[in-house]
Amino acid sequence: MNFRRGSRNEEPEINMIPLIDVVLVIIIFLMLTTTFSKVSGLEINLPTAAADASEAVANEIVVAVTAAGEVLVDRQPVGERSIDAIAAALARAVPADADDAPVIVINADAKASHQSVIDVMQAAQRVGLPHITFATQAAAE
Repeated sequence: MNFRRGSRNEEPEINMIPLIDVVLVIIIFLMLTTTFSKVSGLEINLPTAAADASEAVANEIVVAVTAAGEVLVDRQPVGERSIDAIAAALARAVPADADDAPVIVINADAKASHQSVIDVMQAAQRVGLPHITFATQAAAE
């Protein structure tokens, strides 16, 4: 018995058009969803600071803060660590014949507490010495 209709031997046909359509849709989807990042940058040459050692200013008061928190005003130790004692020492260190306020140079140890340096700054503010600077060490090359 032959249940097939017709006796023809038809070859199966593979249609490529739907396959190409699906591939093109996938490619279009990927193109739309992919972000292209273009790395753009400017070449910047930053300036470097190199200065010679500054000359000592005649109208300056050097305040040293040690690692233990002791305060020295012009190499004279301050007895107490209170702001009032530091302010009194700064007031004694101000020259009487000074035309303008001297510059306070704070030279603090790297291990000195932050509060010790703040106390020196507050004492200078109480005495009325607004010019404060910090001594730094040049970086080793």
